[in-house]
Amino acid sequence: MLQFIARRVLGTIPVLFIVATITFFMMKAVPGGPLDTEKNVPAEIRQQIEAFYGLDLPLWQQYASYMGNLLRGDLGPSFKHANRSVNELIAAALPVSLELGGIALAIALAIGVTLGIAAAVRQNTWIDYLASSSAMVGICMPTFVLGPLLVLAFALHLEQFNASGWDFPRDRVLPALTLGLVYAGYIARLTRGGMLEVLSQDFIRTARAKGASEARVVFIHALRGGLLPVVSFLGPAIAGILTGSFVIETIFNIPGLGKHFVTSVFNRDATLTIGTALFYATLIVLLNLAADIAQTWLNPKQRVQ
Repeated sequence: MLQFIARRVLGTIPVLFIVATITFFMMKAVPGGPLDTEKNVPAEIRQQIEAFYGLDLPLWQQYASYMGNLLRGDLGPSFKHANRSVNELIAAALPVSLELGGIALAIALAIGVTLGIAAAVRQNTWIDYLASSSAMVGICMPTFVLGPLLVLAFALHLEQFNASGWDFPRDRVLPALTLGLVYAGYIARLTRGGMLEVLSQDFIRTARAKGASEARVVFIHALRGGLLPVVSFLGPAIAGILTGSFVIETIFNIPGLGKHFVTSVFNRDATLTIGTALFYATLIVLLNLAADIAQTWLNPKQRVQ
């Protein structure tokens, strides 16, 4: 197991290097710069600012300087946020995105696992059809459509929640629901498939023949194996929830990392764009690794000696 983890961790280094390199040169290839939105900037002042940020250097020197700072954990200064580094901006915005993602994941798991178990236990009944149909609706509904619909219904018409902001506990409900409901559909279908496969195996029939209650059969004997597909999906799901917050944080005006990423692209804030992209890439790699470890722990057949 330790060798497996070590190999996966070492394998992340070239991945993150490639992500940083591609993002750096893509941002440099985009027309315009961080000073283009500023009006009436004298040429002398512009030259001084470019020299301060190293934008007057050849491209290869800018790349070498950035990668050298990156090795020390320094993501550089922000071009648009005066006197603030990318590290500071990420540290300030990350708790907001993590809170939103955590609530959304809890909603997705609670709804998805419940629907999946109900559909598997009551296979080919109206409960199965209703749960499967609800899951399909959640899968097919994109967040940029579901979010405004929830705002229209619960914020504008019913006036139960705020349409934007992150100041009160009720402000978490609509954005978390928007993110969570989409992934609840995927989790419900995976749970249903995994549970149906386990419930048809011989040890389940043996447990029932010994007089075990249906609740014990489902939640003690079948659930651990039935949730293996869900555990495998958790890594990409959490990554999708975090990256999906780009849209949600913009729609609901949430001061999270996703909103910083979107605004940095429009502002040509290259260091902030590269820093957030690299940070998200690191999270995705680590979450996938955690999902693989959890799946290996749940399934002894996959354990690495």
